[in-house]
Amino acid sequence: MITHSLFHLKKSQILQMKKILLILLFLLPFFAFSQAVTTAPTIPTANSEITITFNAVGTPLDGYTGDVYAHTGVTINGAQWQNVIGTWGSNTTQPKLTRSTSNANLYTLVITPTVYGFYGAATSATITELNFVFRASTNSPQTANIFVPLFAEGLNMVFTSPANNSAFNLNSNITISAEASVASNLELFANGILIKTTTNTTNISTSHLLTTAGNHILKAVATNGTEVKETTINIFVKTPTVTAVKPVGIKYGININTDNSVTFLLKAPFKTDVLLLGDFNNWTLDGNYQMKKDGEDFWLTIPGLDINTEYAYQYLIDYTIKVADPYSEKILDPWTDQFIKAGNYPNLKAYPTDLTTGYVSTFLINEPTYTWNITDFTKPAQNNLIIYELLIRDFTETDSFTEAITKLDYLASLGVNAIELMPINEFEGAESWGYNPALYMALDKSYGTKNDFKKFVDECHQRGIAVLADVVFNHSFGQSPLLQMYFDNANNKPAADNPWYNVNHNLVDNTSAHWGSDFNHESAHTRAFFKDVLSYWMDEYKIDGFRFDFTKGFSNTIYTGANNWASAYDQSRIDILKDYADHVWSNKPANKPYVIFEHLSDNSEETVLANHGIMLWGNMNHSYNQNTMGFASDANINWISYKQRGWNNPNVVGYMESHDEERLMNKNLQFGNSTATYNVKNINTALSRQELAGMFFFTIPGPKMIWQFG
Repeated sequence: MITHSLFHLKKSQILQMKKILLILLFLLPFFAFSQAVTTAPTIPTANSEITITFNAVGTPLDGYTGDVYAHTGVTINGAQWQNVIGTWGSNTTQPKLTRSTSNANLYTLVITPTVYGFYGAATSATITELNFVFRASTNSPQTANIFVPLFAEGLNMVFTSPANNSAFNLNSNITISAEASVASNLELFANGILIKTTTNTTNISTSHLLTTAGNHILKAVATNGTEVKETTINIFVKTPTVTAVKPVGIKYGININTDNSVTFLLKAPFKTDVLLLGDFNNWTLDGNYQMKKDGEDFWLTIPGLDINTEYAYQYLIDYTIKVADPYSEKILDPWTDQFIKAGNYPNLKAYPTDLTTGYVSTFLINEPTYTWNITDFTKPAQNNLIIYELLIRDFTETDSFTEAITKLDYLASLGVNAIELMPINEFEGAESWGYNPALYMALDKSYGTKNDFKKFVDECHQRGIAVLADVVFNHSFGQSPLLQMYFDNANNKPAADNPWYNVNHNLVDNTSAHWGSDFNHESAHTRAFFKDVLSYWMDEYKIDGFRFDFTKGFSNTIYTGANNWASAYDQSRIDILKDYADHVWSNKPANKPYVIFEHLSDNSEETVLANHGIMLWGNMNHSYNQNTMGFASDANINWISYKQRGWNNPNVVGYMESHDEERLMNKNLQFGNSTATYNVKNINTALSRQELAGMFFFTIPGPKMIWQFG
């Protein structure tokens, strides 16, 4: 059986820790607070009692019949999730919501006597938001982060309808309403024209006919004596999407053109409208940024951008879903960027707080270049590889590529000629082994910049060390744009029309093999996307090959049985996996990149893959550990030999330890055998047995792998 750890600890434990750390990432696109939560009063302040009303419709808690609790804190001096009440999942310390007797989807929570008192915050603190995640009594289902703004004392003015950046059909008759915190003279304007006035009141409302397409600016003004407060919002009247042929030769994501214009290209089958939101239009709906449609693709070219300015952007799909670019090379994360260690990513662009939510993509036209020292690296022979599996954040004190470079001479002195990096693309949360991927081309900023990583690869190549990237194509979690674009909110799973994902896992009964949402590798869309991912890492970073995580999940064959790990021969899966391998090799036919699978299936299937030139993980942990502990049962290590498996070539990547297994020495000292005069639990004896294991490991023909610090 495979022990497939996604995180440092068991998945359930690390998820608890992440929630305790307030890094709460979820399966759905993030709601604006007004869609899920309303407040009484409408203009709440930190010194007032506030009734929070949560409407579960359209959230994962829609229709939930159990008790609902609030994981809640406040934003103090700009830092979110301060003064959190209780700990995640504690039903005794976290506030319980009150369900309405007339509507099972409506809940209330009273913040009393004041925000300061409820959260135990110092009255000297400046509190600007209430922070919520509403969860079931069993933790799941749960909402996304919901942030409710608070206002300063005194005169304030807000729109109560419509919401900012709302979109409407042409000739809609809408209601425009606003509210003041103090009785005042109120005015409403539409596109600079006064459309309604009232005197000595807190509310103003009028109907308004939208007779022209495009942007409409609404303004509300409150005048109380000499004090004047106003607020402005933008609404958008929809215009039909233009059909036009996309420029020849562009790729998905960002294209920097020769004239320094930028062309965006997004694949979005079955979608009708896509608009760009970003720094270039102040994150407002604007007809000038409505993308054109060409079959399943949407594209738009934007001229006149500053080549030295880094821009953030998102796609708004069918006026309801905001996502980062699936082809992002860099994202800004509003939750976890704050945990990047000092110096690892200097001058990181600030997140566009209060302008949008969720991951945002970025681009810079005049991106800093890197000059490669090694341009013609010849990788070590496949059958002589000594691979060092390495997690940057554990291998270095600073979690950085820069520090890892200082360790390369040490690794070379050990005889290491290949480094296999555990996933270095952006994942969900701040601390993880990376097997919960979010973006597939975006480098994890916590390790450093793009050029820091290029220098790491370059320095490895100067020492004759190849670099392999661990890639996770079996599944992803809720922050994947490909998932967010087509998601069944009611059932909390991928929608039936999702071009990239299966609705359900192929290992239908074995929940131990269910991680996030399951990619559909029998879809041409999925294979095309991941081929682009593979090409990107080879072309951009000169990666020498890949280790593919859990490749047994790469078909839609249905496997049943609670302990079924999809090990049986599967021709569909073989064809898919060969196709990926052939794509990787086509990148450099004369110096073929490495392809390694964590497959661990029946030998009948692994033989076919190995004879195709693919290397496969050979987990020998148990047998070697039986030897090192001094036990004869299950101690046969002959399966580390490719000849014993009947393969044509030495393509077993044998290992005694990987990130999924306990350390041999740990078990030697905990469980080692003993006699009256000999005790494996003695540290010197245990170490000597490790040396002997190495004799019967490195001397067997074929590639070998060491888990860091092994």
